[in-house]
Amino acid sequence: MSQQRVLFEKSMKKTHKILIPNMAPIHFELFKNVFSDYGYDAEVLVNEGNKVIENGLKYVHNDTCFPALLVIGQMIDALNSGKYDLEHTALLITQTGGGCRASNYIHLLRKALVQAGYASIPVISLNMSGLESNPGFKLSLNLVRKLLSGLVFGDGLMHLANQVRPYEKTIGETDKVLNKWIEQCSNILNAGKGYSIKAISKITTDFTKDFASIEIIPSSKIKVGIVGEIYVKYASLGNNNLESLLKKQNTEYMVPGIMGFALFKVDNRLEDINLYGGNIFKKMICQVLFNYLQKLEGVLYRSIKTNSNFVPIGRYAHTKSLVKDVVGYGSKMGEGWLLTAEMMELCELGYNNIVCTQPFGCLPNHINGKGMIRRITQKMPSANIVPIDYDPSATAVNQENRIKLMLAVARENLIDK
Repeated sequence: MSQQRVLFEKSMKKTHKILIPNMAPIHFELFKNVFSDYGYDAEVLVNEGNKVIENGLKYVHNDTCFPALLVIGQMIDALNSGKYDLEHTALLITQTGGGCRASNYIHLLRKALVQAGYASIPVISLNMSGLESNPGFKLSLNLVRKLLSGLVFGDGLMHLANQVRPYEKTIGETDKVLNKWIEQCSNILNAGKGYSIKAISKITTDFTKDFASIEIIPSSKIKVGIVGEIYVKYASLGNNNLESLLKKQNTEYMVPGIMGFALFKVDNRLEDINLYGGNIFKKMICQVLFNYLQKLEGVLYRSIKTNSNFVPIGRYAHTKSLVKDVVGYGSKMGEGWLLTAEMMELCELGYNNIVCTQPFGCLPNHINGKGMIRRITQKMPSANIVPIDYDPSATAVNQENRIKLMLAVARENLIDK
């Protein structure tokens, strides 16, 4: 039976609350605040637990995609909670437009809403591919620029906090500074500022100095990198609170930022047009966006490198060059070659103990993640990589034991040094 799409009308902007599934807490809090400034009543969902998975399994086939199951389960669980006025509630979900099943989440979500009795709830597609539009939700140029500023700030704050927190002298000081800057960045953006290159440079410089001023106790810790499918890589709901586990194991961990993924997606569009042809105006727009993203990446890189002793963020061009003779650039479904490149870059930066998170059955990640481990270790013998499958039937105990085994090897290597 065909589904008729329920539009998010202009009048709904004033009457409806928009629920957003959570993936990267720092970034999405900033994004939510930007949406709020543009008149949208947005809320990032934080509901977790077995009910989310149960609702996902009820409406999404477990062979489809674990992240889809979790995102849809989280939304259905929220609608079932009684917390929201269902006549004045909308849902927002991203679409990349690529070959990954993630592009079909929105259709799976609408199907689930019909089955759950919520067919009248509109679903907004957040995309820059022209896949869908809604009269009441528009991506203006200034809104996009503010969201991209939020992306830079989110990457920077996440990157710095992860490097300070394991060594802080006063427990909780890092998170105190982190929360302060999430609020300050939101206030700056909501005041109509903070999205020029000059302003972004000043803000990233200021918060880098603030994190650098936190008093630490230097010590030798195991350094761990986290890579994988974008949702299970960042979302605690998707990776069984992986970061909490690594904190308890007294490690320092690094998670590559979302900016690299954004550059990867735009770069792929340019490569497609170069290889197969396409609209010249679309190519020009993609090239402008790619150059702008690289400029933003450079601003954050210089702020960290110039104003601290922290390991700076990676640069996309360098990340891409690492896999030149390892995997072809045509492997670009899902996270594609970027997943392999991020593992190699983490090894290069000293985070050679890597947890590769992947939804069970996610073919692009099995190829570019688990499938490339042997090739990576041939080029980088110090690499200590463990691939972890996440799906409804996977037990947390098994996942934790495999990660702890990887950490045991890392401890032996640390002692040998």
